Amino acid sequence: MGLLLMISIFVAAAFIIVGLLLLCRPRWALGGKVVEKRLIAYTAPLYDRQAVDIMKKGRKLSDIPWLHRVLTAIPGIYQLDRLVAQSNAPFPVGVFVLLSLTLLAFAYLAFFLVTRSSIPSIIMGLVAGSIPVFFLKVKKEGRMRKFERQLPEALDLVARSLKAGHAFSGGLQAVGQEFGDPIGPEFTKALNEINFGTSIDQALKNLSLRVDVADLKLFAVSAIIQRESGGNLAEILGSISGMMRERFKLVGRIRTLSAEGRISAIILVALPIFVALVLFFVNPQYLRVLTDDPMGKVLVIIAIIMMAFGIMMMKKLINIRV
Repeated sequence: MGLLLMISIFVAAAFIIVGLLLLCRPRWALGGKVVEKRLIAYTAPLYDRQAVDIMKKGRKLSDIPWLHRVLTAIPGIYQLDRLVAQSNAPFPVGVFVLLSLTLLAFAYLAFFLVTRSSIPSIIMGLVAGSIPVFFLKVKKEGRMRKFERQLPEALDLVARSLKAGHAFSGGLQAVGQEFGDPIGPEFTKALNEINFGTSIDQALKNLSLRVDVADLKLFAVSAIIQRESGGNLAEILGSISGMMRERFKLVGRIRTLSAEGRISAIILVALPIFVALVLFFVNPQYLRVLTDDPMGKVLVIIAIIMMAFGIMMMKKLINIRV
């Protein structure tokens, strides 16, 4: 047990040192890094499944060379990198990997010193280690919702630009100039890809891969089909924006009708955790059997699994997709 404690302290200290070096390292050759990042952002189709080799060469997972090499060998790391890009996080994926490992080691060590029990400590370590990923998902969802709210007005602006006689790229430029984050920078990035020599079809595909919004994919498919077969793109964009506005109204009505179910789900999830915390501070001996007795540990694991299953079921019941 003493050896396990020493190894945990060593691992936690190593992650802290590496994280501090990563965050506080000197920013040498700043101008070259800025140019390199711009060229990478405007030329590489980052998330196309048919361009995995280009993605591996074009996007850095970490500014530390050896950490970048290690991360490229991890299966599924590019899905996490896509999440980082979609959330518009200011740091590469390597920072979040190191932060997750550091939180995992710290939480495990702190909980183990308090309880002297391995299984609850591992569970708390895994929960703490998933905090950065949860933060990225929350940030991504908020950014995607904001993008979705901005999209109807942006499509109307592109349609008006086309009716005025401007090219399609002119409509993208107007959106980039008139709208803020996230839709303005994303459309500007697509326009820059076109200016760098990428076809409009590929630039729209890259845009729909960078932004996880179903209506944007509909816009990209409509524009690509119109370029191949012809048609009035301005009318198509007007129909898409009108459909999106009607769907927003329907979603708002559904959220109003399902508010009671969402509140009930939150109370049912929070109540056991709240009661356990109150009992832990009021009468710690009452919960000691759950950490000391082997059967108590099994019951804790079963309770956590059942709560996770219940959360998923309640989420499916109240999350009505339109």
